[in-house]
Amino acid sequence: MKVRVDEATCIGCGVCESLCPDVFKISDEGKAKVIEPETEQDCAKDAADSCPTGAITVEE
Repeated sequence: MKVRVDEATCIGCGVCESLCPDVFKISDEGKAKVIEPETEQDCAKDAADSCPTGAITVEE
């Protein structure tokens, strides 16, 4: 799966990092960053579904 974060939409709530810390990290700027853009971890989908602003996209 390919994972992306739209930093303009991200509010830095940290839900993605708490659900899937191997794929997401909150940067020093307070926005989510993808640290594993190609992953097979299902938690990336959970993070996308849980993102309050819809900033995360996951493509199969």
